Amino acid sequence: MINLPNLLTLFRILVIPVLVGFLAVGGLWADLAFLFYVGACVTDYLDGALARKQGLTSDLGRMMDPIADKLLVGGLLLALAGMGGLRFGSLYAAILIMLREILISGLREYMASHNEMIPSTRLAKWKTGVQMVAIGFLIIGQGDAGPFHEVARYSGMVGAVLLWLSVVPTLLTGTGYLRATVARMRG
Repeated sequence: MINLPNLLTLFRILVIPVLVGFLAVGGLWADLAFLFYVGACVTDYLDGALARKQGLTSDLGRMMDPIADKLLVGGLLLALAGMGGLRFGSLYAAILIMLREILISGLREYMASHNEMIPSTRLAKWKTGVQMVAIGFLIIGQGDAGPFHEVARYSGMVGAVLLWLSVVPTLLTGTGYLRATVARMRG
């Protein structure tokens, strides 16, 4: 149960309050939040790669990895929304993303109660990747009006566009999971 891939996943969960705190303080702390965020995103890749390479895959890891992703993405989207960091209409993209994640969690819970699972798709992994890159740009966009003010402003805009782009695979995968669950429910 306790192995490096699972510890990396746990790190990704534990760093969320630190990221939110750094963003709330702002200034240089927001820049530090970006570095921690990049570290968290790297662990998302490393935990699965190490588990497969070292033969350490586990049911706990398979369960915790998507939970850690959802907590990281959802927690930061909520924090950014609360701080006014979801500009250019990206708040609505964040709402669609959060609704999909809640729906899929419910569908997975239902399927698990029937001893079945909904496997993640490659498109869902791409969706998470685009969301994570978008959030990185949105975090940079939280920078203050220092010498990088223009970079921060454009980063926020790029993050908003990427967040909207991630809505396409978000809705496609959500619809696909919903159809698969309904088909299994019908027999």
